[in-house]
Amino acid sequence: MQHFDKIVKLHNLLKHRRTPIPGPEIDRELACSKATRQRLVNELRDRLNAPLLCERGTGYYYDRDDPRHPFELPGIWLGAAELQALVACQHLLGNLAPGLLRNEIGQLRSHLEKLLDHSPGVKTPQLGRIKILSQAYRSRNDDLFLTLVQALFAQQRLLIHYHARGNDQASQRPVSPQNLILYKDNWYLDAYCHQRNEPRTFALDRIRSATASAEPAQLLDPATLQQHYGSSYGIFAGTPQHTAILNFSAKAGRWVSDETWHSQQQCEWLTDGRYQLRIPFNRHEELLMDVLKYGAEVEVVEPGFLRELVRQEAEKLLAVYQ
Repeated sequence: MQHFDKIVKLHNLLKHRRTPIPGPEIDRELACSKATRQRLVNELRDRLNAPLLCERGTGYYYDRDDPRHPFELPGIWLGAAELQALVACQHLLGNLAPGLLRNEIGQLRSHLEKLLDHSPGVKTPQLGRIKILSQAYRSRNDDLFLTLVQALFAQQRLLIHYHARGNDQASQRPVSPQNLILYKDNWYLDAYCHQRNEPRTFALDRIRSATASAEPAQLLDPATLQQHYGSSYGIFAGTPQHTAILNFSAKAGRWVSDETWHSQQQCEWLTDGRYQLRIPFNRHEELLMDVLKYGAEVEVVEPGFLRELVRQEAEKLLAVYQ
């Protein structure tokens, strides 16, 4: 029986007993030594603030005249391994959203570490050994992020001021938030745009301000969300109109074959040793960038317009270095 299980059982013995329990009886019930019993008693009384008393020659009991009576244990009990995992998850959360909920996360971490300190033989994880290296991370307004989260959970509409990076245009539009997405180290808001009357995706770093309204959000059903946001390649989403056929060299294929580019991708090793990947997509911009980073290690077979775009970019690149 683990340490905290013994505390729970000792608590139940004392809770349901109207007369003091002798120490030897506790030892038999918990299958523990006298020294272990004393440690459990100390922890229940001193750490968990139980109204536990002991009379020499009689035994242990809960003081029914104490203001803390009736006493109950905290609702959540975790083992040492679970506590360590939870501390590690808290550390990862803090790194995924640096600065966000700093005070709240710090308080949680402090509480978890105190619990670990009271777990015999268990060390607090060396969190410095867990690293997250972000790439191309864009700045984020944490107050704005919280506004979006609150509207998302409260199912409220938002009025956002958005500055699109692609066309350098600013706009104001009412939206109904559907999802918050962390994609390639940056946050995006999936929302139904009431100005365009269609689902859209907004980069959080381009939302200049957001104000929640009292009007309820228009929520899309899960099937519609999946069709729009999950059926095509990349963050731009939309219903897929094309299928990209990409042939990777044998060398690049050893990496790409272990990756999932899209949930509906199809792949196979060709007889000449190359690795072929088929990906449904709607807009080509992001896919084009991801293809170009492999240089000569990948060939776009289809569609023809994507192949032509890669050829044009290759010519521009060659012109730079001539």
